[in-house]
Amino acid sequence: MQLSDFNFELPDELIARYPLDRRSASRLLHLKADGHYEDLHFGNIVDLFEAGDLMVLNDTRVMKARLKGKRATGGAVEILVERIFDQTIAHCHIKASNSPKPGAELLIGEGAVRITVTGRHENLFIVEFSQPILQVLDQYGQLPIPPYFNREAEDIDTIRYQTVFNDPAKLASVAAPTASLHFDQDLLDQLQQKGVNTAFVTLHVGAGTFLPVRTTEIENHVMHSEWCDVPEQTAQLIQQTQARGNKVIAVGTTATRAVESAAQACGGRVGAWTGDTQIFIYPGYQFCVVDRLITNFHLPESTLLMLVAALSSQQNILNAYRHAINSRYRFFSYGDAMLVDRASMQ
Repeated sequence: MQLSDFNFELPDELIARYPLDRRSASRLLHLKADGHYEDLHFGNIVDLFEAGDLMVLNDTRVMKARLKGKRATGGAVEILVERIFDQTIAHCHIKASNSPKPGAELLIGEGAVRITVTGRHENLFIVEFSQPILQVLDQYGQLPIPPYFNREAEDIDTIRYQTVFNDPAKLASVAAPTASLHFDQDLLDQLQQKGVNTAFVTLHVGAGTFLPVRTTEIENHVMHSEWCDVPEQTAQLIQQTQARGNKVIAVGTTATRAVESAAQACGGRVGAWTGDTQIFIYPGYQFCVVDRLITNFHLPESTLLMLVAALSSQQNILNAYRHAINSRYRFFSYGDAMLVDRASMQ
């Protein structure tokens, strides 16, 4: 399967660089199992779900992971904290005029914080902070909003680039689980009143989610690694939902990757599981858990688009995307949403 099979032309003006006034005010394109689709509003999901269905949500919280500073020897640097290992050790992306070598010192906050480069791990730098990392990020960091916004983070992003149900104790992502940004508390309450159940997983989203696929044949692509946790309670709720014949609805590609990783690790039937996942879901993948997926509109040739195509089909997704572009849907993290039903061939 070729990378070019997942390409499409997107007018720049359809990239949503700011959120709507209300989270749940976005449009919803419902892509059905037979490939037909209909234009709705996000609040219509209350009517599309049944009592006893289960929504799986990712409760991670986005760090203010982007730091701007300078080398001890001069020259600007930008640091993106990818993963924290203890209070002062992290793996980071570093942008600088020249790649810093082990022993290089980087200064944040007019020298109030020193960051020492100690080595490399694949494409990441291993660094040591002179102060606790989360304290440094809270004082000096910026939210790492997606690069396609083409702007700096603003006050509105502090609220709107976090989900309403994020767990402050799970502060470790460098990108939001954006499908969940459409939910406000009122809509969650409506779903609960209807009898739709909710369960939580945690997948800490890494910056690799924005990296392009660099192989012509997508089967040769190696996914970035992300930490995730599927707790026992969530695994049990999924099993009970499946036993009743109700639908498991993943809210976002991260929730999808978490539950499918847990199912693969447990022999095809979801169970409690914690670990790093590099699962790459593309057409031909046989889903163990997910029946329906709420997701945003994704970048051309991205692994996220390939995951969505795996649940429906490449042709169904490209047809739906063409319709979305012609109908002026808003794309990417602050854009509109899709509800994708698993194709009958799955």
